[in-house]
Amino acid sequence: MLQGTPILVLREGTERERGKGATANNIAAARAVADAVRSTLGPRGMDKMLVDSMGDITITNDGVTILKEVDVEHPAAKMIVEVAKTQDQQCGDGTTTAVVIAGELLKRSEALIEQNVHPTVITRGFQLALQEAQRLLEVEIGTPVKPDDEAILIDCATTAMGSKGVFGSRDQLAKIAVKAVQRIAETRGGKVVADVDQIKVEKRHGGTIADTELLDGILLDKERGHPRMPTQVANAKIALLNSALEVKKTEIESKINIKNPSQIQSFLDEEDKTFRKMVDSIKAAGANVVVCQKGIDDVVLHYLSKEKIYAIKQVKESDLQKLARATSGKVVTGIKELSPSDLGTAALVEERKIGDDHMTFVTGCANPRSVSILIRGGTEHVTQEVERSLNDALKVVSSVLEDGVVCPGGGATEIDLSVKLRKWAGTVGGREQLAVEAFAQGLECIPWALAENGGFDAIDTLIELRSAHEGPNANKNVGVNLADGKGADMWKLRVVEPARVKRQALSSATEVASMVLRIDDVIASKKGGGGPPGGGGGHDH
Repeated sequence: MLQGTPILVLREGTERERGKGATANNIAAARAVADAVRSTLGPRGMDKMLVDSMGDITITNDGVTILKEVDVEHPAAKMIVEVAKTQDQQCGDGTTTAVVIAGELLKRSEALIEQNVHPTVITRGFQLALQEAQRLLEVEIGTPVKPDDEAILIDCATTAMGSKGVFGSRDQLAKIAVKAVQRIAETRGGKVVADVDQIKVEKRHGGTIADTELLDGILLDKERGHPRMPTQVANAKIALLNSALEVKKTEIESKINIKNPSQIQSFLDEEDKTFRKMVDSIKAAGANVVVCQKGIDDVVLHYLSKEKIYAIKQVKESDLQKLARATSGKVVTGIKELSPSDLGTAALVEERKIGDDHMTFVTGCANPRSVSILIRGGTEHVTQEVERSLNDALKVVSSVLEDGVVCPGGGATEIDLSVKLRKWAGTVGGREQLAVEAFAQGLECIPWALAENGGFDAIDTLIELRSAHEGPNANKNVGVNLADGKGADMWKLRVVEPARVKRQALSSATEVASMVLRIDDVIASKKGGGGPPGGGGGHDH
């Protein structure tokens, strides 16, 4: 107020919330998101059915899928959704874990804020606790693994899929995931690199999950270009083209004036001759299969079918690159440059009917650095869930190959960190010590949720786990055994996870919790109506 006149700095209708009210509101929203996915954690977790605005149904218990599908409105809750997305990109697995830990850290912070501990002190304490947790993961909890230790890789893949709806076939799917990642892993500069994008995953419903198979080559969602082409070609020599096999149209507008009918004929003959030449040069290079990124003229297809050459057109560029990696061929721009050394090789190229579609299988590649997985399942929902589970397993196996460190699952890592951080908190001193203790307590939410979702008494389980991790006979590998709700050695039960999943989950959860805690003022523009440029008018969906 200035001499009784109100000064409006913010636009009319702007809502503003400050201080503890704003913090409490943000924490409540973030916790609501965390609680929504908490019941999906672990092998005994429940599924969620999500129906979008179009009426499409998704049934899953994959944390990131749930949060992506749910249309979240609150800005603080959106930040929690980002945590899950980051976790999914980096590790594939542990999305629910990251979100649940973030929610728990905020819940513990709320109690501290009520005791008048300043949010900045809490975030500093969390940061110290995180650094110590990362150190413990590396030095004390993690176990190094050799890249050729297939049994542990399979255990990691099985653990990642344990909480998904594919429980019955997870052993078979885990083996497929491990084989696929081993095929595409390469050593660059002394480091193992496994790029999961080199694995092409196609899903078709029909059959059962057990029919899912790994192909040592590439599967293309295309049929042959002409019905008279052979349906299969053995010892295939594959030409990979990224230019069209058509007569080029000029960029500029052009007219052709024809004086007499014979000129039309010579014009058509010339065009025919051009097509003929294209096919001849493909044949001369020794190719008996042509894969083209762009279109192929019908006349060219006719000539190719006469020469018994199998051709497919309009193939995606990413598929063409994968084919080149799988068949050791080179992608060529023009036919004139095509030489026998550019051709890729495969034992068999054939067209098969899968479900209602015709697909081309390029199999039997000598040393494929790119492979395909064909997922089968009874219904569309099943194949989608298998794809999500496989995606998690592939990423998990690749991160074990790249980092070479694993740690026990089943909440064992979290409870061990919790016990060790509690002891360490005393050395921190100051008010930050309270935040470190809150961080340590917060980590117990994972074994707690696992036991709770398994239908056991979470308090009994937690007491048993704590006593197993403390004292002279402490065993860092004891986690929740979901068969009886008691503590058990996770290495014996073969429940192992990559250290990267834990590391990333802890760091993303801490970062987002710190970010939410630091906010003390929420200024929300008026919804609806055209705000000024960048003024945030209108809905943000």
